[in-house]
Amino acid sequence: MTFYDNDGNPLFYTDDNEHLFDFDGEPLAYLSDDSIYDYDGNHLGWLDNGWIIDSDGDCLFFSDKASGGPFKPFKSFKPIKGVKSIKPIKGIKEIRPIKPIKSFSWSDISFDDFFKL
Repeated sequence: MTFYDNDGNPLFYTDDNEHLFDFDGEPLAYLSDDSIYDYDGNHLGWLDNGWIIDSDGDCLFFSDKASGGPFKPFKSFKPIKGVKSIKPIKGIKEIRPIKPIKSFSWSDISFDDFFKL
């Protein structure tokens, strides 16, 4: 599953529906139920009907399976996937916050800020 930004640029993917990698093969975060955590255990957001939403419920990224949400742009071609790096050890997960109601707006949070790069 590939995830795209609000301009339709492919940014990251998952092959196993758990670990998220950028196209250079760097591990970004992982999924646990419908929550997204970084490898330090910080809660980043949620996966909701193919959308990744932030703590305000605004939409950050969408997948091919995304339904509802804001208007989705045309998708750009996916780059070739790089060799995956070794995944870091997962830290203790912080307490999951209450999931917000998904909005029909795009988030202002950038890719780098969301993944704390």
